[in-house]
Amino acid sequence: MDLQNQQRVKDAGEKFGTDCVVILGSSDAEGAEIYAETVTAGDPTFAGPLAGVSLELPVYHVFDPIIRAECDPAAWEEQISMMEMVLDPDALAEAVKGMREQYSKNVIEG
Repeated sequence: MDLQNQQRVKDAGEKFGTDCVVILGSSDAEGAEIYAETVTAGDPTFAGPLAGVSLELPVYHVFDPIIRAECDPAAWEEQISMMEMVLDPDALAEAVKGMREQYSKNVIEG
């Protein structure tokens, strides 16, 4: 996660607290897990605005069933369905879920 996005997440987290939800769209599970850790427990590389900052934000991958259920089906088909066919949606959602379960303070009730 680049430094500008870290700052945006930090600002939103500080303004809205754990009512703010982060939705990731990473295409690889390892990257998704690192991004999820960054917005919950803090930047593991200690290089950005979230270094040492534990926001405990609820974080989801866009492929998580809870997020998909909230999406407009036509928008999903137009914007996301192609990637769903070429990526591993379950692995991506699980990678983020692990960080959420470990570090997030609030979660969306499904």
